[in-house]
Amino acid sequence: MAFSTPPEVLEAIRARLSQKIIGYTKAYHPGYLLSFENWCERHYGYRFPRESIVLSPGVIPALYRLVPLLTRQDESILILTPSYAPFKKAGEYSDRRVISCPLKSNSGYMTVDFDAMQNLVQDNTLRIKAFFLCNPHNPTGRVWHPHELRRMTEICLENDVWIISDEIHCDLTRIGISHTPAASLFPHSQKIITCMSSSKTFNLAGNLLANIMIPDPGVRTAWLRLHDEFVSPLSLAANIAAWSQCDEWLLQVKRYIDGNFLFLSEWLKKHLPRVRYSIPEGTYLAWIDLAPLSAQDEPKFTSHFFAEKAGVLVEDGSMFVGNGDNHIRLNLACPRAVLSEGLLRIYLALTAST
Repeated sequence: MAFSTPPEVLEAIRARLSQKIIGYTKAYHPGYLLSFENWCERHYGYRFPRESIVLSPGVIPALYRLVPLLTRQDESILILTPSYAPFKKAGEYSDRRVISCPLKSNSGYMTVDFDAMQNLVQDNTLRIKAFFLCNPHNPTGRVWHPHELRRMTEICLENDVWIISDEIHCDLTRIGISHTPAASLFPHSQKIITCMSSSKTFNLAGNLLANIMIPDPGVRTAWLRLHDEFVSPLSLAANIAAWSQCDEWLLQVKRYIDGNFLFLSEWLKKHLPRVRYSIPEGTYLAWIDLAPLSAQDEPKFTSHFFAEKAGVLVEDGSMFVGNGDNHIRLNLACPRAVLSEGLLRIYLALTAST
């Protein structure tokens, strides 16, 4: 985000600094897990079992750590595409094959091809043993409905496939849309691992702290044997404050971001009506299809194009895995004046080249 971290969080960090000693620390403070549990209860109506929680410096590092714990080298990882690139990299880093299941587009609204997913999972030659679920989905912004989550999970569980659910954007849904943790639908399953962090929600990426919920005792023991790490005391203080004091701050941020999405939608209808775009259900990221502006099959509107022609930094489809050609991803967690200026520059660059 281009928004300041909440003042309550900054004040909590200052208060912790005033204690003057920044030493080795683990999450011994009872308020840490309690504040997280209460946050999940308030926002999702679900509490993860406390004993299942382990810590990681982030969600992506957790994916890299989980792949070798859950799979062998002759086994595969399944992802839904377009996909956030680190999912593929996390599999390939440990020499696992990564299999793509393309999402289906219904006038730009992305849905899961359950038949294709089931066929891939049941193909014994692919040996799929883990599924990276992204909810809300990055980059499309889909917030999977409970029935979609249930079907994806059933396909995996029926075929002995682990589910690693990246829910880092879970707090950033549009107002009126609820996030459902996949694990809450199958509370007795030990094959659903959930990854959450305050980093996106409260602009705390540099805090380097994520909660990973591993219900399987054996996998959790193996994790802790390799990764029972220390945590910055400043990170602990920041998270406790965020989860216990910043509900109203988040509501105001979501209202502003929702306004930015509406602004973008109306702006595109007026200035670039051929562009395909719909307001996503979650994240602060807009996924825009510029293919109607290009007469060529190959990607034309790349991040390099916009950097060179417009002086605007965007992420293009090549930065994601699969079926993202001529798409760009815009970060709307910014002041509206910045968004407006960026859109004007993008418009001028596009009209000059088409």
